Amino acid sequence: MLRQFELVERVKSYDPNADEEGLNRAYVFAVKMHGSQKRESGDPYFSHPVEVAGILTEYKLDYATIVTALLHDTVEDTAASYADIEGLFGKEVADLVEGVTKLSRIQTQSEHTKQAENFRKLVLAMSEDIRVLLIKLADRLHNMRTLHFCKKEEKRMRIAQETLDIYAPLAERLGMNKMKDELEDLAFKQLHPDAYQSIITRLKFLREKGGNLTNEIVEQLKKDISEAGLDAEVYGREKRPYSIWRKMNRQNIPFEQICDIMAFRIVVSNIADCYHALGIIHTKYPMIPGRYKDYISTPKSNGYQSLHTGVIGPFKQRIEVQIRTKEMHEVAELGVAAHWQYKQNMAPSVDGKQFRWMRELLDLLNNSTNSDEFLENTKISMYNDQIFCFTPKGDLIGLPKDATPVDFAYAIHSNVGDHCMGAKINGEIKPLRTVLQNGDQVEILQSKTQTPSPEWERFVVTAKAKAAVRRFIRNQKRIQFMELGRSLIQNLYKEEKQPWNDKEVEAVLPAFKQPTLDDLYVMMGEGIVLASDVFYKIHPEKRSTFQKVVNIFKRKQNTNKQEENDKNSLIKGLISGISLHYSRCCHPVPGDKIVGIVTTGKGVAIHRHDCPMLKKYASEPERWIDIDWNDSVSSDKVFPVRLLITVTNKPNTLATISTTVSKAQSNISHLFTVSKSSGFMELSMDVDVRNTQHLEDVMSALKNLDVVLSVKKEK
Repeated sequence: MLRQFELVERVKSYDPNADEEGLNRAYVFAVKMHGSQKRESGDPYFSHPVEVAGILTEYKLDYATIVTALLHDTVEDTAASYADIEGLFGKEVADLVEGVTKLSRIQTQSEHTKQAENFRKLVLAMSEDIRVLLIKLADRLHNMRTLHFCKKEEKRMRIAQETLDIYAPLAERLGMNKMKDELEDLAFKQLHPDAYQSIITRLKFLREKGGNLTNEIVEQLKKDISEAGLDAEVYGREKRPYSIWRKMNRQNIPFEQICDIMAFRIVVSNIADCYHALGIIHTKYPMIPGRYKDYISTPKSNGYQSLHTGVIGPFKQRIEVQIRTKEMHEVAELGVAAHWQYKQNMAPSVDGKQFRWMRELLDLLNNSTNSDEFLENTKISMYNDQIFCFTPKGDLIGLPKDATPVDFAYAIHSNVGDHCMGAKINGEIKPLRTVLQNGDQVEILQSKTQTPSPEWERFVVTAKAKAAVRRFIRNQKRIQFMELGRSLIQNLYKEEKQPWNDKEVEAVLPAFKQPTLDDLYVMMGEGIVLASDVFYKIHPEKRSTFQKVVNIFKRKQNTNKQEENDKNSLIKGLISGISLHYSRCCHPVPGDKIVGIVTTGKGVAIHRHDCPMLKKYASEPERWIDIDWNDSVSSDKVFPVRLLITVTNKPNTLATISTTVSKAQSNISHLFTVSKSSGFMELSMDVDVRNTQHLEDVMSALKNLDVVLSVKKEK
């Protein structure tokens, strides 16, 4: 643990004007307030905020941030209050402590709430002052360093996964690659300890086997650069364990085939020297095709700049070389902290390219209907590699890999995306699903009458485009349901010979807990609220008439006409001519016990009697219809049933399953892999069957296969 004078010296080393007395006071206050509190490791609790502050000094952060780091748990875990902090350290520090405290309370609740909602709150907090996020990242880093002391395995796994999903990508977005690398490795070690240890062992073996080869390559590169009259620093860097593991999984290659285990950096004084050094390396050593990337002319969205190239280097070794200036190197390691603007007591700039992603996150936050969708879109935004394309005017647009012209259009502006009707790529008209390549010039063709197509959601990759398309589809569905709901209630008024009046419906909004008429119409259109319930709430005296109609319906079910209808229908108990559909939530097939549910505008929905969705209709008995399968009717109709199958991961497994299903007189209509490991696969498969007996035959045939471990019907 850092001692008091050591922490102060660290801050003074990069900020001589820092308030030394304030730093000392904050250190003593933290120690005093946390008192005898202990961490799971057995260390005094105050060691944690001290270490968090120490991490932030490595990034040369301002006085207020360091003091906040020392105090960040005092309001949450001790008797200290906001007023105490403000009185002793000022409003700026007190506001920062309050921001971190809010996040801490979110994390405390996270065992019982969705990760998505926690992240939603995190984005809101960091939008107010990004220093809150920097402190939270340092807090998470120290907690990850000590995570092995946590006794509950489930908690360790949850924290590690959250770190990998959220905090490491956020650190990368801020350009803090050093922190990102450590967070990823610590999470990887917890989540996949065997894989982590295997890679560590192999790296150790390579170091021992290679002896001084890395140093010899560094010396040779130094010599090559020096002989060309260029002054530069050269050193080697070993690829991180998690980075190696991710590359092995992404490219499906063994450890031995990874050619850039070692990367070599050449640091020069200016941009011209970067390209000079690149010329020296390419002149001296053969370049590996496809391995050159210029992040100087086209920086990454987090501000990262460097030249990357792969060559057959000294001693015929395949190596990666990164060339950058000293300033670029500092930004690559420290990110946003490398050019922190609070040092001059200035407000943070969020107009730079590196903060564009934050504005996009806030835009997603405002337009997402739920936290899960927001988290999904955010992960898409944070994880994808980038390509760079140009507008006809030469403006540079950064996009994820596999982006399309529609993604490009939305990156320019939402209105451009909404009215996109076509695209010219390098002067040629191309389909909107065309995948863009680095350096493409893209011209978006627009029409005022064009609107987003639901098809776009299948091929767009950016979060902004996905959110916009989904928002449009939701709005269109809402309009359709709203019109349907209004039509249903108006028709009911007409049937009851009652004059139509919007204000009458508006009067019962509180009874159905809807804020506006449009919302109530939407609920009726979706069948969530029955139009008859609304009508009889307004006109209760008409309910007796409605009951007569119900009785007539019940009597019709027993008439000779109905019996005649039953003779020709797969379902017994329905009124002649009524529309029906088989619910996808439970996939009923002949032989299952079933019930019918009256759904507004859709006729009768057929459910299995044990379908979980029936719970929502428990309080509406008038919707339920007593029905059954008509065994006397023979039919060639088939019904889809979803099966979950666990199989051994061997060659020809899928072919064997397909052949078996076919021999059982069935067909596979849909198949996808739920999960996959080195030895097993879990498959979700839709098979077409005629009845429950046919289903049993298919499942039995599958269970008899050596490659199949288990088969069950999805509920």
